[in-house]
Amino acid sequence: MTQNIYDDEAFFEGYSRLNRSVHGLDGAPEWPALRALLPDVRKLKVLDLGCGYGWFCRWAAEQGAARVLGVDVAAKMLERAAQSNAHPAITYRRADLETIDLPERAFDLIYSSLALHYVENLQTLMASVHRALVPGGSFVFSIEHPVFMAPRRPAFDVDGDGRTFWPLDGYQNEGRRVTHWLADGVVKQHRTMGTLVNMLIDCGLVLRRLIEWGPTREQVRALPALAEEVERPMMLLVAAQR
Repeated sequence: MTQNIYDDEAFFEGYSRLNRSVHGLDGAPEWPALRALLPDVRKLKVLDLGCGYGWFCRWAAEQGAARVLGVDVAAKMLERAAQSNAHPAITYRRADLETIDLPERAFDLIYSSLALHYVENLQTLMASVHRALVPGGSFVFSIEHPVFMAPRRPAFDVDGDGRTFWPLDGYQNEGRRVTHWLADGVVKQHRTMGTLVNMLIDCGLVLRRLIEWGPTREQVRALPALAEEVERPMMLLVAAQR
């Protein structure tokens, strides 16, 4: 079973204060770039893997999706989604992405935001995504960038000009990473860029777009904390198609 850290009281309290938790998609700086990868969702059958608060589910429903299914392993997430982002076209369901059983050719679009790096058996999930998409259907997701996921030695300014460098340590060593993010003991799964891309290819999906996301100058001016993401990408945005 996927580690269910989001149902931990202290972790959930910290997560609820994040900008993206408070302001939804407008609080996620990568959303404009991710949205640009999406097809027109009108009349589509949509699945959100790791739906969290349900912000994307509501957006898709309000854009005219025929029906939207949001799944998450965390009961607290689903409770908040039902409270804050309910819509007649949306169904929320509790499910573990490690073992989820998706119906064949049931969705036109499968979406996931910053959830897949928690999944240990990702190859199986991607194969299930392929089966669950209709021919020509889209798989669009964001995931923590492998460069961000790899252990890093302390940052340093190599020549005194204010530019920070983040030496990688153990990038090729794939597998479990135990990190501190809002709480100790958060388990994530590190994979190289090549492994992630080849997973898509091996399960029969066609890669359409891959973006190593970084903030714009305007975003950094509005939120200076994003300056670190200029030095190395934190997120990978991917669009694939069956």
